[in-house]
Amino acid sequence: MRAWADVAELTNTKNLNGGLVVRCTPGLSFVLEEGMEVALVPPVLDAPRFVTVEAVQPSGLDGGVVWFREIESVSIAEMVVGCHCLVSGDVLPQHTVMIDDALDVEGWPVSDMRAGSLGAVLCIREMPGQLMLVVERPDGSELLIPLVDEFLVQVDEEEGQLIVDLPSGLLDL
Repeated sequence: MRAWADVAELTNTKNLNGGLVVRCTPGLSFVLEEGMEVALVPPVLDAPRFVTVEAVQPSGLDGGVVWFREIESVSIAEMVVGCHCLVSGDVLPQHTVMIDDALDVEGWPVSDMRAGSLGAVLCIREMPGQLMLVVERPDGSELLIPLVDEFLVQVDEEEGQLIVDLPSGLLDL
């Protein structure tokens, strides 16, 4: 796990009290929690660089509204719109599995918990809203797997393989 993980982007202000709309990083579900320390990058002049989550209101799996203790007004919130939220890898929930940006998984075998071997990774494709793992099946066809916590079970760097747990029916698409 990285020292810092980019977990969300601040996309808009929500109210006059400094609430901010957040969109999760593609491939990662909503992980911001009350009390979590967050670094805002890039730093903004006259705005706090490190903030603490005061309250959260998740909206689906890919975002929500967050209030930070140090952002008390809409004027300060407007300054940080566009910033990314970084959190220490040590405080991420234990179920969170991420593929490090620097990790080259091309060619790695992919196995499903029930179906067994699925093929090898061709690439990670950025689609609108999320990242997709492109897997070349043994018959030459391509399988697209959303890179979300719910599907990605293990990233085994030592063995160079990915283990997924796909919902029934996904392999039939």
